[in-house]
Amino acid sequence: MPAIPESALTVAYLLAAVLFILSLGGLSRQETARRGNIYGILGMALAFIATALDPEMQRWDIVAGAIAAGGIIGAFLAARVQMTGMPELVALLHSFVGLAAVLVGMSSYLNPIQEAASPTEHTIHLIEIWIGIAVGAITFTGSIIAWAKLRGSMSGKPLLLPGRHFLNLLMLGATVGLAVPFIQAGDPQDGLMWMLIMSGVTAVMGMHLVMAIGGADMPVVVSLLNSYSGWAAAAAGFVLANDLLIVTGALVGSSGAILSIIMCRAMNRSILNVVFGGFGTADGGGGGGEAVDQGEVVETSAETLAGELKNAQNVVIVPGYGMAVARAQHGVKDLVGALQKNGTKVRFAIHPVAGRLPGHMNVLLAEAGVPYDIVLEMDEINDDMPTTDVVLIIGANDIVNPSALDDESSPIYGMPVIEAWKAKRAVVFKRGMSSGYAGVQNPLFFLEKTRMLFGDAKASVDAILAALRS
Repeated sequence: MPAIPESALTVAYLLAAVLFILSLGGLSRQETARRGNIYGILGMALAFIATALDPEMQRWDIVAGAIAAGGIIGAFLAARVQMTGMPELVALLHSFVGLAAVLVGMSSYLNPIQEAASPTEHTIHLIEIWIGIAVGAITFTGSIIAWAKLRGSMSGKPLLLPGRHFLNLLMLGATVGLAVPFIQAGDPQDGLMWMLIMSGVTAVMGMHLVMAIGGADMPVVVSLLNSYSGWAAAAAGFVLANDLLIVTGALVGSSGAILSIIMCRAMNRSILNVVFGGFGTADGGGGGGEAVDQGEVVETSAETLAGELKNAQNVVIVPGYGMAVARAQHGVKDLVGALQKNGTKVRFAIHPVAGRLPGHMNVLLAEAGVPYDIVLEMDEINDDMPTTDVVLIIGANDIVNPSALDDESSPIYGMPVIEAWKAKRAVVFKRGMSSGYAGVQNPLFFLEKTRMLFGDAKASVDAILAALRS
């Protein structure tokens, strides 16, 4: 394959970087998300082609084969994954980025692309390799643990070892300290030994950090791992002297960090509290322990609820992870159409940390074809709750818990929530009375104006639709 001039390669990388920036801008809004995805695809395709045509590329056929194999596997996974499995797929993909950073660092150390011009540059290059491998190893193992927790293969309960903060500090100190003999090693084999030891230490650190985080914080963990993977890619870019990889990694790392901060603010907590707090005691499978008796709940039926919805003027739907599990989003969209046909004003209230992935509920509703203009954020709709006739809480729990505002002893106290209890009628769709991922009971279930509709969310929505149409 013919090579392109260095100047043309620089221009191609610059255009790819601009497309990545436009992609992030497009993904910030539902209306432009599809266009943002297209920008990202075009940018990545341009980056692939430009890299294959790099004058220093000697075996582009191997690169093309790797791209084709990876593309086929990725397309296969993306086509087969259910929306409920999207969080763990994202976590798994983050692990690949971390592993790639580790392998790039080791390869660059054993087979340098070019010799350093001075001892100082050589030392800086070794530090770049060290940091890239360390961040990559933490990202790799941490993402594997997050994948296992999200998949349900591992308990969502935080593993709180005695002196865990001291252990983290000890591993961090070892990572920094081991860099000294690594940099001073004259023989690459000696340096490789220190590199492998450090890789093991940081791999254990990544596992320990994520294992100490409970299921309630998984959306933030996924966002943080996204940030880690970006910084790992940027570190690999420094190692390879690839400007585009540096820019792309920095974009992903910074945007992931900003998103994590936004989500932590939505929970009235700091990132340090999430990473080191060990918050969340419930299993990562849809609820915590058995419910504490706070009184009697009042059940309702699909037919009774359909009658209330026929007479309602304003309806708000609060989706949660239970809606994703039941794959009820398409039925909910049909329910919205039936209510709007009856003259009812219907809107959705989205909490920033609903589901197990940033923007999880927005993606679900977009997949079902719900119009963007009726999907509102929590802050946009809370003031309208007192005038809402019926609020339908479909598979959500902690994000509508009044304890967050009035119970100082609650572990979620101070977390902004959707104030569903202020509506004239609140109906909760649940399979049972288990608590949410925070491991606390929800007093909303026992209020006089709350009704419980037990059963599979999709079956319940279909039954309500049938009653409305009859």
